[in-house]
Amino acid sequence: MSRRVILGLLVSVLGTIAFAVQADAAVEGDGLAAFDPQLTQNFIAHRTTFLSHVAQTITFIGSVPVLTALTIVAATMLRILTRRWRPAIIITVGMAGAASLTYILKILIGRHRPDSSLVIGTVDHGFSFPSGHTLSSTVFFLLLAALLWYSNSSRKIKIAGAIAAAALSIAMGLSRVYLGYHWATDVLAGWTVALTWLCLIATAVHVIETRRHPTSN
Repeated sequence: MSRRVILGLLVSVLGTIAFAVQADAAVEGDGLAAFDPQLTQNFIAHRTTFLSHVAQTITFIGSVPVLTALTIVAATMLRILTRRWRPAIIITVGMAGAASLTYILKILIGRHRPDSSLVIGTVDHGFSFPSGHTLSSTVFFLLLAALLWYSNSSRKIKIAGAIAAAALSIAMGLSRVYLGYHWATDVLAGWTVALTWLCLIATAVHVIETRRHPTSN
């Protein structure tokens, strides 16, 4: 087993442990979760008409219908532009896994959202932990950035793509707290699960490539 695989598995285990700690705090209402109510109030105190419009636009991009459509478009374009199936399969598997993890973890944790009176927009009565918008959009943006990084694009474009992906992922999480749909720890958990899942994907891709081309690794 290569060092890269060991490191990938180690990071994945640490991510899983971190999520477990966050989930326990969310259920018990202690730890970081104890700060959730105050953080929510801080966001609400800084609401403006402009910021609300920006937040609603960002959160719209992370909705299930939009992300599903974007995934289909991205997979199709990746297949056409690269003339290979692997990038399209990676983005598809990554997003399918993100959706599955969101559904399963929400059911298992069963955490309720902030009071509906705090929400700007249509009220969501589903469970809140982890934030599905945050988890799925982070996986989508960072996967695209990773695929771009390993393409033939210039270094400037690769760096710009990585910065944009990170910024959009952060903005998505913040928009969910700002709009009152999630507690801050829901968002933190979304990022944690997303990064852990991405690490597992990267490790799996490396293992597959190593077996297919053993002499080049």
